[in-house]
Amino acid sequence: MPVEVNPKETTRASAYELWMQAPNPMVTFFKTLDVTELIRASRKRNLKFNMLMDYCIGKAATPVKEFYLLPVGDKLMRFDTIAVNTIVRNKIGEVSSCDILFTDDLEFFHREYLDHTGQVAETCVDRDLSSDSMVIGTSAIIDTEIDGAVGMNSGIFNNPFMIWGKYRKKLFRYYLPVSFQFHHTQMDGAHAGRFLENLQKEINNLRSI
Repeated sequence: MPVEVNPKETTRASAYELWMQAPNPMVTFFKTLDVTELIRASRKRNLKFNMLMDYCIGKAATPVKEFYLLPVGDKLMRFDTIAVNTIVRNKIGEVSSCDILFTDDLEFFHREYLDHTGQVAETCVDRDLSSDSMVIGTSAIIDTEIDGAVGMNSGIFNNPFMIWGKYRKKLFRYYLPVSFQFHHTQMDGAHAGRFLENLQKEINNLRSI
């Protein structure tokens, strides 16, 4: 369960003072990822592309301690676990939201992903783990290529968020532009950059599965 922490007793003390009341505390980075190894793993193992992306996102985030802190309302909360959200097309043709608790075990994460997204698609009921885990939001716009997207600052949903579209092929490699939005109280640009570098490394590591 998350616990409230005193910002002054964390490494985010200055950021909390600077950004909690800012009109727009959200920052968006854009990066193009080489997803060649992800696509090869997807085809070799018959695994969903978005499931593998979600797994790599969770794996890239866990070493970055700032991901376990999140501004919620006017409080700074510390979480013990990370979940990755995915958007699911449900049985009535609309979209529902599904949070998947991250685990380092790919086979287990895969089973959880299939079970919970299948249940959400059938019931049209969102699966929300935000009261227990720090959730990384994702949205895959698979019908078109996009260069990036800037999310909204609602003042309510402060969670980090990733958006991507269709991947692109260039010669024998595949590339995917992504956008990563984060609350500046939660992390600085260096932390976000480290996460994105970790994400590329985790995608490359899929060659060994």
